Amino acid sequence: MVNRHVIGAHYGLRDWLLQRITAVVMLVYTLGLLAFLFLAADASYEGWKSLLSQTWVRVFSSVTVLALLLHAWVGVRDIWMDYVKPVGLRLTLHVLTILWLVGSFVYAVKVVWGV
Repeated sequence: MVNRHVIGAHYGLRDWLLQRITAVVMLVYTLGLLAFLFLAADASYEGWKSLLSQTWVRVFSSVTVLALLLHAWVGVRDIWMDYVKPVGLRLTLHVLTILWLVGSFVYAVKVVWGV
């Protein structure tokens, strides 16, 4: 019988996939906005306002913001886990990071949906 000593939280593959998926979402959103900017005949304030008032654009913007915040969470959490050794300080930084990201999401929803 082999006695294995397992350590770590085993976030590796899940986090790697999450980083790649969220990066693709952000890339598609950015390319879409750039396409509108360069290809639209009406790239004025009214044109942007018209584009950003459509429900599907608001939903995609909200999904992209969520993807950005998840992407940031994985990266920042890994930094805290790798470089901050005192458990209490690391936990505090995790909680503050989560609060900041949730607050950012609430603010982004307010901006995108005009609530």
